[in-house]
Amino acid sequence: DLDHKIIRTRQTIPVSAGHLVLLYPKYIPGNHADTGPIQLVSGLTVTGNGQRIEWVRDTVDPHAFHLDIPAGVSSIEVGFEWLTQPDNAVWRVVMTPEMVNLQWEKALLYPAGYNHDRITFAPSVVLPAGWQYGVALDTTGREGDVATFAPISLEHLADSPMFAGQHYRRVDIDPGGRSPVHLNLVGDTAASIDITPEWTAKYEELVDQADRLFGARHFDRYEFLFAMTSRMGGIGLEHHRSSENTGAPNYFSSANPAYGARGLLPHEYVHSWNGKFRRPSDEYVPNLNVPTQNTLMWVYEGQTEYWGDVLTTRAGLGTYEEAVVNLAEVAGFYDQQPGRQWRALQDTTNHNLLGYRTTNPWSSWMRGTSDYYREALLVWLDADTLIRAETNERKSLDDFAKAFFGVEDGVWEARPYTFDDVVQALNAVHPHDWATFLRTRLDAVGPDARAPLDGIERAGWRLTYVDELTPVEKRMLSGWAGDFQYSLGFSLGSGNRITGVRWGSPAFEQGLGAGWELVAALRRGDD
Repeated sequence: DLDHKIIRTRQTIPVSAGHLVLLYPKYIPGNHADTGPIQLVSGLTVTGNGQRIEWVRDTVDPHAFHLDIPAGVSSIEVGFEWLTQPDNAVWRVVMTPEMVNLQWEKALLYPAGYNHDRITFAPSVVLPAGWQYGVALDTTGREGDVATFAPISLEHLADSPMFAGQHYRRVDIDPGGRSPVHLNLVGDTAASIDITPEWTAKYEELVDQADRLFGARHFDRYEFLFAMTSRMGGIGLEHHRSSENTGAPNYFSSANPAYGARGLLPHEYVHSWNGKFRRPSDEYVPNLNVPTQNTLMWVYEGQTEYWGDVLTTRAGLGTYEEAVVNLAEVAGFYDQQPGRQWRALQDTTNHNLLGYRTTNPWSSWMRGTSDYYREALLVWLDADTLIRAETNERKSLDDFAKAFFGVEDGVWEARPYTFDDVVQALNAVHPHDWATFLRTRLDAVGPDARAPLDGIERAGWRLTYVDELTPVEKRMLSGWAGDFQYSLGFSLGSGNRITGVRWGSPAFEQGLGAGWELVAALRRGDD
């Protein structure tokens, strides 16, 4: 229902007489938190043999619904509406007049008491007239606007979202490859998905560089879902055989798309190996309503951030100079971060459980999800340069990537890992006290704790602070009015609005805060 931005779901579920609990997914893979939007479920009805069956919501867990199935009923019909949102104020927009982002787990219920790999769905979808779609499912039929797909487990259905749209284009970026890899483009306009041969070649190189790095593939197909839009909510979310991505409508035509935008698809692609095939053991849970733990996010996201930046450069999606500037920005931010005085990097892996991606005007003090991405990147650069230095460049973190993620070519069932497994794999590349190496960096906290910058210097660089932005920095930070976080302690965005104030900085001590508008800057003594 495009007019009202509503997704209507209908399910037939086999049952037996007696008590039944139906669950709405609560812990969404890739969110690392209880983000299942039960608040947006409405109009729930259940019938059996044509008769209404009443349900009662659990008073402790609102994602659970209790029913008593009468004798003689072998299946029930379940229907409800997922009331998707009209704007991005609270939940992201997933439907516009031109496109839809269907995340199956938000449009289904499933019976409690089963592992999600033991529950099979036979999904189908009714699309607006003339729309096409991309999804990592096997299409078994398309009659008019109804698409049907081969039966698949709940585990993999929830991991196989769909992008569909009025403007759609599919691009093969691994011609003749052993497992297909495609870009599935949807856009606000037909022009927005007009990808050039130069862009196609860069994404073909991304696939090739990932093969060289990991040496194996753990998918039978991979579908990049990529929306060029200003109307649908932004997303970058990993899946085993696909990923959800958004970019600006002018992404392919712009002379200088944002560096982070160019690095999005490489990051999400790496997750097929790191986070999906190799998965932290405390996130490898039996179904979508068992709490996840996130103790190894510094591997899951931190090393993915590292390899994402590496592949962005190796594929030609970014330049070496941009990679160095990006690294300097990351190093400078954590070199100056006051939050390490009270909170270790390891504890930030719990941040999503405290409130999924909640914003905080004092992020430099509070710390948060970005830390187990970006500070952990510095930890992995430290590890890489240490291996290179102590093996005289004969080994590097590339060897770890191939040995840890590049095993069992062709297998795409998850292989969980622990902290000890990471240490063992590092030692297999180069013997070292890796447990101490990692724990001292992950657990560093207090007034004397410092950012993990040894890899910067070991690589031959030196972190310095200068008065002027370099030409590359100016190009990369074109949307910023000014960056004074390392001097006065604040950053400016468009409209001269303060976007952030560093805790304890001169700006902080003078009472400035995020959201303020800078109208003038006066020297001491000026009227």
